[in-house]
Amino acid sequence: MKTPYKDIYSVLKINRFIVLAIVVCTTISSVFSVWMAFHINNKSMNSTFAINTDGSIIPLKLMAQKENFKVEVLAHLELFHTYFYNIDASNYKSNLEKALWVGDSSVDNLYRQKKADGVYNRLLQYSLIQKVLSIDSQIQEENGVYSFRTTTIFEINRGTIVDTYELVSTGNLINVDRNFPNNPHGLLITNFFENSLRKLSESP
Repeated sequence: MKTPYKDIYSVLKINRFIVLAIVVCTTISSVFSVWMAFHINNKSMNSTFAINTDGSIIPLKLMAQKENFKVEVLAHLELFHTYFYNIDASNYKSNLEKALWVGDSSVDNLYRQKKADGVYNRLLQYSLIQKVLSIDSQIQEENGVYSFRTTTIFEINRGTIVDTYELVSTGNLINVDRNFPNNPHGLLITNFFENSLRKLSESP
């Protein structure tokens, strides 16, 4: 004789099976998710990403990035010294504005000092052309702090007279957020100082 209790037991067995199946599936899914998160984190620790001009993501290996860091630092220093010292009456305002984007208050203070000394007024008054001929930078890293020593050779064209000078400058570099196009390398020059300036030659 069939009783309703047998049906209840059957339903309970089915429910138990469903619950156990759900628990097992959930456990497997959780373990897989944790493994995937761990795997992706390890992979991302060895990679970084850059945005291409068309908006696509470009993966870069951290090791390769470290190897290219020196190249980027040298390019940043060349960019700054070109902006700050390669000036004439037509471009000095825009070039100095660009230079101030990649340097801290030490660069701004030097700019204000030169302005107070009449450097840029003489540039306008006599139509001087200050042209950078070469930039040579030496980089040193100590305890994660990067310092540089840059030798800039430039000439000042006064029309009939062209003088050539050698300027030695020093400072430090810190990482900041990239800002296109103002600071494409994501580096900031700090403690900037003009150590020495000497005349190399003078046109007859």
